[in-house]
Amino acid sequence: MIEDSAHKPSWLKVKLPKGKVFNNIRRMVEGNSLVTVCEEAMCPNRGECWSSGTATFMLCGEVCTRACGFCATRTAKPKPLDPEEPQKVADTVANMNLTHTVITMVTRDDLKDGAAAHVAATIRAVRKASPQTVIEVLTSDFNGNTDALAAVMDARPHIFNHNLETVERLSPIVRFRAKYRLSLQVLQRALQMAPGMVVTKSGIMLGLGETRNEILQTMDDLREHGVTVLTMGQYLRPSPRHLPVIDYVRPEVFDELRDIALSKGFTHVASGPLIRSSHHDANFRPEESIMQAITADLRARGEL
Repeated sequence: MIEDSAHKPSWLKVKLPKGKVFNNIRRMVEGNSLVTVCEEAMCPNRGECWSSGTATFMLCGEVCTRACGFCATRTAKPKPLDPEEPQKVADTVANMNLTHTVITMVTRDDLKDGAAAHVAATIRAVRKASPQTVIEVLTSDFNGNTDALAAVMDARPHIFNHNLETVERLSPIVRFRAKYRLSLQVLQRALQMAPGMVVTKSGIMLGLGETRNEILQTMDDLREHGVTVLTMGQYLRPSPRHLPVIDYVRPEVFDELRDIALSKGFTHVASGPLIRSSHHDANFRPEESIMQAITADLRARGEL
């Protein structure tokens, strides 16, 4: 086992965040009292992404009701939802002139709908403020609440993302309360709730002790449930209280796994040591048929 006290390999070194654009975005986010997963999850790409004018917004507060073994987000009793948050996010997206935005959330098991209505309201607010923006949501499993998931899908995100995080064997250790098979069902149901109008996406971390065969099986499981976009990145230990890194996976292995995933039918794969679920998302855009189907549906409902 590789202990975190050892020097990280050279391919995991990143530049410190800096620059005028980075600082402007920080001021904009802080001025609107917004939370970004970039900072809360200690993402290694936040300097690069913020400096290029992109950010991933995290809804529902700064604390989570689960205590997953990999996650840097704090676990505590959460505060009430901010009813102004959807509009604050929408205004920030519009001011940043984003072509692609990711809206994620802390898990809110304290709420009956898991904050699904809040997420849906944010999607609608962003679409109204910035119609050209591709909207991706990265949600919890809502404890399998089908009505909650339906509320999010009814708001018509372009991309629905829900991460498996790891292989099935390690899931009980890595993900508190979340279940591997339930996550697969959530992804499949999301696709079924918006046929022809959404892309489903998931991601896994490597370096937690998974085997190659387990990674390949996870790919097969995702494809069997309709997922076409996959991210794979290196797990980095946020603190000594979190799960240890078992292995630092070399970049060429990530490249090989990307090629295998593409051969299995994934249409878009981001795979590399520093890849995170929303990293470089601007490089991916859903097929035009999906974009047109969503637009037609929203116009029919009077939402455009």
